[in-house]
Amino acid sequence: MGLKEIRAKSILRKAKKIDSWFISWYGMNLYRGCSHNCTYCDGRAEKYNVEGNFGEDVSVKVNAVEILKKELDPVGKRKPFKKGYVLLGGGVGDAYQTAEKEYLLARNALNLLNEYSLPVHILTKSTLIRRDGDLISEINRKRKAIVSISFSSVNKRLSSIFEPGVPSPEERLDTISFFRDRGIACGMFLLPVIPFVSDPEELIDEAVCRAKEIGVSFVIFGGMTLKTGRQKDYFLDVIENYDPCLLNDYQKTYAGDKWGQPTGSYFRAVNRRFRDIIRKYALPVRVPLELFSGILDENDLVTVILEHLDYLLTFRGWSSPYGYAAHSISQLKEPLSSMRGDLLKIRGVGETTKKIMLEILDTGSCAYYRRLMKEL
Repeated sequence: MGLKEIRAKSILRKAKKIDSWFISWYGMNLYRGCSHNCTYCDGRAEKYNVEGNFGEDVSVKVNAVEILKKELDPVGKRKPFKKGYVLLGGGVGDAYQTAEKEYLLARNALNLLNEYSLPVHILTKSTLIRRDGDLISEINRKRKAIVSISFSSVNKRLSSIFEPGVPSPEERLDTISFFRDRGIACGMFLLPVIPFVSDPEELIDEAVCRAKEIGVSFVIFGGMTLKTGRQKDYFLDVIENYDPCLLNDYQKTYAGDKWGQPTGSYFRAVNRRFRDIIRKYALPVRVPLELFSGILDENDLVTVILEHLDYLLTFRGWSSPYGYAAHSISQLKEPLSSMRGDLLKIRGVGETTKKIMLEILDTGSCAYYRRLMKEL
């Protein structure tokens, strides 16, 4: 593995709106590139401008903690820090990859987040996160912490082929148990499920069953993107070695969408498969309300619940009026509580959505939302 020390100009990246998957406004990449070398990794695509050989060469932002401290310091800030979880984990480099053993950037970043009493959501494939169990437990006591571990399957053989630098699925499942035993909420990110490899019903069922057994708070499911260029070429070379008969299926399924999305027919089929399985185990498919209640500003709380409702309805194959309204609300500058008489003027908000919004503003919750989360 080749390590290159670099100096970053910024660390925290702020989203344009609250992220309803992670319940966060802010994330960070402490490393560029990743020694996990997952064959399907989106970070391999040219758009991310990761230098060197992805999976082998890693850039270490050696001044990350120094920059982060300045970014978190409220003194001199024109705008207050947005409420929500801070996401530790990025698309172009796992915060707990091999280099973290030496550089301790993730641990020192957590120390800072703890110092400022900020809630943290960590996404990783690495068991090294157990090293920081004491610190994550302290953050959870002071504020809240979520540990999410990602999987493409829980099959050891498949993981060794498609995730060669990652601890085995069993070790990752044990890591979830480690944090659950310490009272920390944990999620399984079952993504990306690899088409024609880890997407058969029995493999998805096995993963969700194990998630249920170890007590995860939610399972978030997603397919695989395959962008034309370096990412797609590399992955298809792996597929050719694994099973060349699958190459034609991949060419049909990934037909050049600029975002690397599979065809709509495949997307619908694999999501139906997951829906049928998750119903059996009755696990939430988004971060449940009890994990972000009291953490968000009112507009962001309404936005997240409406986005979750939108997903829960489309997940069932139903139409939804909530996605458009959620986006409109996410762009508002004024608090919704000051607009109670004018909610219908917001784009996408009709009478049904207005009623739900008022219920959230008054109670911090929504009965319809809670029911849909339970009754998949």
